[in-house]
Amino acid sequence: MKRTPRQLAKNYLMIALGAGIYALAFDGCFVPNGIAFGGVTGLAQIVHFFLPGLPVGTLVFLLNIPLFLLGWKLFGKHMLLSSLFAMTMSSLLIDGLASLYTFPPMEDKLLACLVGGVLLGVSLGIIFLQGTTTGGTEIVARLLKLKFAWLPMGKLLLAADLVVVSVVAVVFRSVGTALYGVVALYLSTFVMDQVLYGMKNAKVAYIISDRPEDIVKVILNDLDRSVTYLQGEGGYTGQSKKVILCAFKQREIVAIKETVRQVDPNAFMIVTSAHEVLGEGFGSYHGEL
Repeated sequence: MKRTPRQLAKNYLMIALGAGIYALAFDGCFVPNGIAFGGVTGLAQIVHFFLPGLPVGTLVFLLNIPLFLLGWKLFGKHMLLSSLFAMTMSSLLIDGLASLYTFPPMEDKLLACLVGGVLLGVSLGIIFLQGTTTGGTEIVARLLKLKFAWLPMGKLLLAADLVVVSVVAVVFRSVGTALYGVVALYLSTFVMDQVLYGMKNAKVAYIISDRPEDIVKVILNDLDRSVTYLQGEGGYTGQSKKVILCAFKQREIVAIKETVRQVDPNAFMIVTSAHEVLGEGFGSYHGEL
């Protein structure tokens, strides 16, 4: 879908904000406290360790080039350009922030780990919401998502980053560095998924009742929720039954359960969590992952 100039401006402004938070997490929390960083930035840390004359941000840019070429045909022009912008901004801000100010290590390394993880998760969530990446293992995660579409981006990103963190631990010969890095990465993926999906979490109820029409009538009129009939058949009796499918928001679960109880106390109901619900009354499809 073609975006208006105003939408593009907003997208790129949010990408710049995300890149700034990303640089702050790296320069302010990970580097001064010796915490392993995942992704291409972590690989850049390793190269910088052996070649200290090369800035980390510059190395991030160079190491990302092959990955961008790999993702060229898969992600389209908009994502390529916006990802190049995100990668360039984050690289420049990492080097720029490091040259302007040297962050001292925090007294509590665990606190640095937690703060860094939260900042990293927020930054990646903001960037991913714009339909782009900062390059690196984010591209790898998106490639994996083409194969494993049901898995959240955070989990895919965590898997790719854990490999890099392990290599960082070997190079720096510090198990503690890796363990703190794993904690930060896990926290960042959790926060990122909350930014990406947290407000969209919902529930889905499957209701089997001898009075399906009465239950549906109350749900439609009193709760203002749509329902869908699924055709079911009892495994033991062979009797044909209507199964009510209803998606609703987390806060509505008590009202749904109370409605079913009042209409038919003997109804059989299964309530499950929905990772995302898109459509009328829920989230939009624009920019979804």
